[in-house]
Amino acid sequence: MKRLIPLMLLAMFSVGALSACNTTKGMGQDVQKVGEKVEEAADNTGGTRPN
Repeated sequence: MKRLIPLMLLAMFSVGALSACNTTKGMGQDVQKVGEKVEEAADNTGGTRPN
């Protein structure tokens, strides 16, 4: 019984950590896509262009 409780806690923590990684990765991809769209829009304005 003493060994079961820490193993259960470890399993619960691991599942939570792994699901958070997927969420963070997805959010990072969304932010990256928004950044790309903003960059494209800035390029299409015809303003100053980098050398």
